[in-house]
Parts: sequence; structure tokens; C-alpha cells
Amino acid sequence: MKTITLAPGERLRAGQLIRKGVLPDAVVASARSIVEDVRQRGDDALRGYSKQFDGVELEGLRLPQEALERALELVSPSFRAALEKAAAQIRAFHEREVEQSWFTTRADGTMLGVKVTPMAAAGVYVPGGRAQYPSTVLMNIIPAKVAGVGRIVMVTPPQNDPQMSETGGISPQTLAAARIAGVDEIYTVGGAQAIAALAYGTESIEKVDVITGPGNAYVAAAKQLVSGDVGIDMVAGPSEVCVLADATAEPAVVAADLMAQAEHDPLAACYLITCDAAFAAEVERAIELFVAQSPREEITRASLDNEGTIVIAPDIATAVDAVNTVAPEHLELHCEDALGLLGGIRNAGAIFVGAWSSEPLGDYVAGPNHTLPTGGTALFSSPLSVDDFVKRSSVVCYTPAGLLSDAPATQTLAEGEGLWAHALSVGLRRRKLECGAASVGLDALAAADLTQVAWPEDDARTVAAGLADAATVADEAAGAVAGAGDDASAATSASATSSGASDFAREGE
Repeated sequence: MKTITLAPGERLRAGQLIRKGVLPDAVVASARSIVEDVRQRGDDALRGYSKQFDGVELEGLRLPQEALERALELVSPSFRAALEKAAAQIRAFHEREVEQSWFTTRADGTMLGVKVTPMAAAGVYVPGGRAQYPSTVLMNIIPAKVAGVGRIVMVTPPQNDPQMSETGGISPQTLAAARIAGVDEIYTVGGAQAIAALAYGTESIEKVDVITGPGNAYVAAAKQLVSGDVGIDMVAGPSEVCVLADATAEPAVVAADLMAQAEHDPLAACYLITCDAAFAAEVERAIELFVAQSPREEITRASLDNEGTIVIAPDIATAVDAVNTVAPEHLELHCEDALGLLGGIRNAGAIFVGAWSSEPLGDYVAGPNHTLPTGGTALFSSPLSVDDFVKRSSVVCYTPAGLLSDAPATQTLAEGEGLWAHALSVGLRRRKLECGAASVGLDALAAADLTQVAWPEDDARTVAAGLADAATVADEAAGAVAGAGDDASAATSASATSSGASDFAREGE
């Protein structure tokens, strides 16, 4: 692992980290070609890519419903129990995220609010390359179900394995997870071509509204390309973990936790941040001991050697600052006062507080989602949640009184931006309330100065207070003038203004 030693007063800079960041141009170009081909040729393109990339010749793309219904018979009782426990805890966590539609009413009767609506259809991508990930099935399908999505589609690459013929080339564990999570449709298609099929539809696969789930660089590139035509959760990169540890931590435990991410992928990134160089050396000794016995030694060693970083900080405040610079997907706090440090953490996808909070617990059964922002995007992104499967519509419902209150400010702002029709849209409604329905008839408007209707040049008091309040002020002014014996015509003019405004309000009652 690479070591960075920070001097007193020195901060970790993002440029010191080992991060690839942007998808390679060649990968994006290849994904674009595949996406366009699927848009043009549909199922034929999907079958061709399955043969080319997966070595599988597909007839039907959809997994028969009978295979899904038999899925639980193909796994051990203990594995089924683990899936069911994980599913229950994931569901319970995400049920707390559900947002209700809400509405509020102003004193003038104007109603404002938010209408929350589930997506009609969601697509979930499940990898099927180096390893099988039934946990990913649970983490993506369950929040969609909790959100109330009507149709949930899973896509995953078929395996060229005779032992999986009964399950359509899908591992029994993955299929069992899909059954427990409650998926509606499964298609044995993977790669960028599967993302294209979900985004645009083919003869066999109806398009969806949002696509979630991790995948390789080609899948990530395809998601990036279709984003905007459909919703996506994120463009995820390789998995990563950051461990912040003090001298109270166990070196062997920290080493195992770093390896838990390293074994995912040769590109997985592992960070150890500590104030104790001797502790860091002990962690590296433990890693050497463990890696030699790992069944995924080659992948784990490549990740730690090429993508691993140790940061030696002069003090805990600098160490916490370094964590926020890394903005890791997973953060573990192996510190004596771990909970006390939580308030200082601004950037992390998931935070595991204290030595007992192993990150793999979060991967599988804790409940919070394990689909998390990677590559430093925790600076501005959040974990997958129920929110990714719903959309919000603002609701605006004005009364006549509300219109009179806000019209002058709206017209003034529209005039400032030079948008005449914006102001006219409000001005015509205002004119109808001021002068009656006949005043907005075409004959009446043909003879009117429409610019005056749109941009009436209201004074600051009218803009701030609205027309109803301005009329009240005018009433008071008129009374004062009449009482002083001033020109009666001034009082009559003010009274007429007041009367007109009162009539607007009455018409809306």
C-alpha cells in the first residue's frame, strides 16, 4: 500500500489519492455503439451480444415464471434463512424512508404542496461476472417494492454453466434472492446491452422509468449514456473502504476489513487513516498473513498493492479532515470515541461506528442500502433509497385572494426579465378580478393597452403587500384625506380603488 505522511498543519489533498475517476473513452465509445445497436435491432442485438460476450445462445430472453417460483427449493435452508432475515431488515429500514404527499394552506386559501408518486417501472441490473451477488438483488428490489413501483424488472447476464441450466443460467442464490425480494420479471441479459434494453425497450423487454444496480465499466458507461432518457441511481465505480483507526484498534481486524473490500475487484480502493505509524505497520503485517490464505489472493493483492493508501496524520482532527477529502463509499471508525467523531464526518456513503460495526454487516443484513456513492462522489451523492423510485410533483393551487397577493411581485419580476407574456398571464387574471369577466373579452382587450395590463408598474408597497393589503392602506389614506376636508375627488378616487379591491376578494369567496 502507498503511504502518505502528513506534516503538522498539512492537509490531505484529493490529488494525492489514487483514483481513476473518469470512464475510459474507449469504454464509453464501445458502450455507445452497443446502446445504439440495441435501439436499432432490439432482441436480435441482445441475442448476438449474449453469444459474443457470454457464450450463451438465447432463445427466449425472459426467464420462465416457473423457474422463479421454484427458486427457493434450490438453495439450502440456512441460505434461505439468511436471505429472509436480510430481506426483513432491509425492508424495515427502507420503510422508514417513505415520504408522504403533503399540502399546506396559506391564510388567503392558496394551497401548496408535494405529491409523491411511485415510478411505474424500475429496472435492476445484477452483475454476474467474477461473483454472484444475491445481496445486490435484495438491496435494489426491496426499496423499489417499498416505494410502490408497479413493475420491477431484473436483468443479469446468463452463465455458460450446465449446472445452471435449470435456472436459465442464473445462479440459484441470485434467483432465490429475487424470489424473496418480489421481482416481477427477469431477463437473462447483461452488459451495456441490458441497460439499453431497459432504457429504450425491445420486442421482449418493455422500457422502464429508472435503472439501478452496479456493474462493470461498460454497464456504468451505458447508464451514463442513457441517463436523461431514463432515471439512474448513479454511475458507480469500483468499491472502496476507508478505515479511521487509533491505537485502541486491533490491527488484525482492520486488516481483514480492508481485505473485505479488496477482494471485490483488483480496482477496489482501500484507505487506512491513522495517527500511529507503528499501528499501520502492524496492519500491513496482518494483511500479508491473511492474503496468503485467501482464496481470492490474486484479486486482493492487486487491489491493495495498486489501489491501497495509508495516510499517517499528525493528529485526529487532521485525520478526520483526510476522511472528508477521501469521501469514501464505506467508512469505518475504529476509534475509542467513535461516536464522538461522527459529527465531524461530512462525506461518506455509509459510516460504521465502532469496532464491532464490520462493514460486511452493512453489505448483507444491517438494513441500510449497500448501493453507495463511489470515487469521492459521497461529496454530493447519497445511498440508494426509496427516494430513487419515486418522483415528486409540486402542487400549486391559488385562490383569487392569493392571486391578488402575489400578482404585483410576479409581474414586476417578469418585467425585470423582459418576459411580457409571463406578466400578461397574471395580469389578465388580475384584470378579471378588478374589472369583471367582460374586461378580458377579446373585444375589450383589443382596445386595451396590454403592456399596461402586463406591466402596470406597481409601487413598492403594492408589490410587497399585495393588492388586497394595498387596498386597505388606500382606504385608510382616503379616510384621512376626507376627514381633513381636502379635495373630495381624492377621497372618491381612493374609495373607488378600495371598493374595486374588495370586489375582487368577494368574487373569489
